[in-house]
Amino acid sequence: MGRIGRLPADLANQIAAGEVVERPASIVKELVENAIDAAARRIAVTLEYGGKRLVRVEDDGIGMDAEDARLSLERHATSKIRRPEDLAAIATLGFRGEALPSIASVSRFTLRTRSRGELAGTEIRVHAGTMASVTETGTPEGTRIDVEELFYNLPARRKFLKSDQAETAHASRTLTQLSLAVPSVGFTLTSGGRRLLDVPPVAGVAERLYQLYGEPEDLVRVEKEAAGIRITGYIARLAEQGPRRGPQNIFINGRIIKDRTIAHAIIDAYSVASIKERSPEVHLFIEMPLDAVDVNVHPTKAEVRFREGSLVHEIVRRAIGDALGRGPAPALTLTPPDIAQVAPGQSLLPGVVGGGFVHNRWMPPASGFGLPASGPDSVSGPQPYGGPKPEAGSPEPAGAAVTPSMRPLVPLGQFRDTFIIAVDDEGIAIVDQHVAHERVLFERAMERLTAGRLESQRLLTPLLLELPADARQALVNHAADLERLGFEVEEFGGDAVRLCATPALLDRESAESALRTLAQDLDGFDRGSGVDAALKQMAATIACHAAVKANDRLTYDKMVHILDELRATAYSTICPHGRPVMLRITRREVEKNFQRI
Repeated sequence: MGRIGRLPADLANQIAAGEVVERPASIVKELVENAIDAAARRIAVTLEYGGKRLVRVEDDGIGMDAEDARLSLERHATSKIRRPEDLAAIATLGFRGEALPSIASVSRFTLRTRSRGELAGTEIRVHAGTMASVTETGTPEGTRIDVEELFYNLPARRKFLKSDQAETAHASRTLTQLSLAVPSVGFTLTSGGRRLLDVPPVAGVAERLYQLYGEPEDLVRVEKEAAGIRITGYIARLAEQGPRRGPQNIFINGRIIKDRTIAHAIIDAYSVASIKERSPEVHLFIEMPLDAVDVNVHPTKAEVRFREGSLVHEIVRRAIGDALGRGPAPALTLTPPDIAQVAPGQSLLPGVVGGGFVHNRWMPPASGFGLPASGPDSVSGPQPYGGPKPEAGSPEPAGAAVTPSMRPLVPLGQFRDTFIIAVDDEGIAIVDQHVAHERVLFERAMERLTAGRLESQRLLTPLLLELPADARQALVNHAADLERLGFEVEEFGGDAVRLCATPALLDRESAESALRTLAQDLDGFDRGSGVDAALKQMAATIACHAAVKANDRLTYDKMVHILDELRATAYSTICPHGRPVMLRITRREVEKNFQRI
């Protein structure tokens, strides 16, 4: 008897503080969320020594009277919920009533507050959980909280804090995320007398993103609504070597969260377009019924639980996939030559006589390259040699699932037998023929793999490939997957494997090269990656080896075919390995450099 005792209130608060208060950034998060719940329009945060000496949060919210101010420092005292039923539909950021007493138990805590319309305010001082004084004071409407000497009564906890710079960075990141959630609220962050963040209220998320990160040139808009769930935001596009790496900010009903279901949906959506692993910049705002998500899961309220997790995953994945498919190709910037440096009669194009034109083997030289023939029936503009101009209003080819972001391109010719030069109404496109064809073949291969397997052709004389032990074992381990792709691989003994059949897309030489590449790539997939990832890697490798190569001379019909097939792909701006398919020179850029704007 007598072995179990009730903990003192101050000790219980310190234990609770261990869950709620991890570092100064935790205090910033809790106090700023309270200010947002209090309908603040402006919130100012001040740090000293990374928040170890001082964290101050001031707001112009509704404030509190003297009685509410006292109650706010008692555990489980809150204005956010009243009944057990309220937990099923939490609309505020705070609701537990634990933050203020937990913070006050591990610091020197001062609360100053005044309700709107009141003549005087209230000041309460608390030292390590013990109330030191309650006085009437003059203070602006709203609330100001000073948290000084964090963990001064718990030296062991204080030792675990990082450097001042590191703690300041954590607090800045937290306030940045919170400012994204409510662009209608202005935020400032001052540390050591320096203004680190200053964002006045704005009308929407796009303006707030501009305030925080500058012009979002590499981001594409996300917007989707289904099954009562609405998703908006911005994500990194696919039109570079890879999407821009950056922060991933996910909000559920205005609350910043970390969730594995959504994180997996993001990676899954990007992996459909490219096999490269990434951590793309993502800012997603998800709105759903309050009773469809449980936020009462973790003391920091950063984790949530969905009533229908698979539905949320699928909607997020499709929203991102749709946005990536609409993403534009990157634009080139022209630099006009200095006319003063060009001698009279000298051409601005190397190898071209001034006043002449560049011959294109796809244009009849006699046509004058773009000059219309005389006569009432002439067609203005250059016409591709050997191909009639489509009639106005003619329908698209049957079965073409045209990507909305890509207009029909008319090829003009090749540059160095590697790049297709094409035009549309909005400018000039430079298309890497290998990368474009690779994207087409990759999506075609993935479609056939979904339905079953790729076509295969048996070799009259099997190929013997000598490979290192790890590469050889990787092929053997994935023999069933390779068979779906059209490869038939057998162990032959010693250091060799025997290749008896290859995909119909590949010739004998390309099949051998592709299999050697796969042997190297698949070795890493044996250490933790799944079957789907391995199949995507294989499909990307086959597409790469089957696609037309650089320095391959293409016929006009072949160029038209590649561009038309590219329009029908889901992701026309990037190859499965992450390289850009095309670069664009916009009409506006051309007109600006010719001083037509």
